[in-house]
Amino acid sequence: MKHKSFTVPHDFTSVANVALDHAIETAKKANTTIHILHVVEDEAEVDSATDKIDDIIASKGVEGVTLTNNVRIGNIFKSISEFAVEHQSELIFMGTHGAHGWQHITGSYALRVVTSSQVPFVIVQDKAVKEGGYKSIVVPLDLHIQTRQKLSTVAKLAEYFGSKVHIALPDESDLDLQAQLEAHKSVCEVYLKERNIEMDTKILPHGDFDREVVKYASLINADLISIMNLNRSNIFSVFNAKHEQYIITNDALIPTLILNPVEVQEIYGHWFT
Repeated sequence: MKHKSFTVPHDFTSVANVALDHAIETAKKANTTIHILHVVEDEAEVDSATDKIDDIIASKGVEGVTLTNNVRIGNIFKSISEFAVEHQSELIFMGTHGAHGWQHITGSYALRVVTSSQVPFVIVQDKAVKEGGYKSIVVPLDLHIQTRQKLSTVAKLAEYFGSKVHIALPDESDLDLQAQLEAHKSVCEVYLKERNIEMDTKILPHGDFDREVVKYASLINADLISIMNLNRSNIFSVFNAKHEQYIITNDALIPTLILNPVEVQEIYGHWFT
């Protein structure tokens, strides 16, 4: 398996350590470098932050996983994304918490960080990662064509962990909308079956679909929920993105894989960037 690279923003809080544990669990099966990143506003803070990351690395040593110490002067809304791209990271693992530490990552702030990134995020709350990683992944699908774009990243994780993928669809009463959802589901089924990924589908009540998704994910003890950030086009709209905020801060504390969509054109049931 080719060398992998992950980025973990760390502000020395407990949930940032949990995010690092998620990254390490994901990294165990491959030759992986995890870049621990702390962002400071002033050069005077660099030495202290560097020492703290050294202590974290000393306490987290795992065979086959390389942890690196990185301190950058800047702001989290640009620096995290820029760093991950520079280091060709495939995933960014980031913790969410209350307004503590430099991140203040809660609700809309988490989405604002995600919105500036070309790299997918795994948003983690203060809940320990399961041994073996993400074995059960819930993938909600709706009528937005962009929601299918997450399949590529989901499939990579599913192949990596031997996961089962659970496609969740809203129960649409309109026949035309039903047909569109069925087309989306068919594309997903073909894509996953071609890769020998175990999957099933579940129809959920249409009202409060995001809450129904979390309820279903909790019921089946899912390890990950995958969503799209459909507020990508306007960074200011993330502050009103209640559905995405609800998923990434869900009460069940289930981690969320969140990606930004790219512009697509649908042709004969496929999507092209």
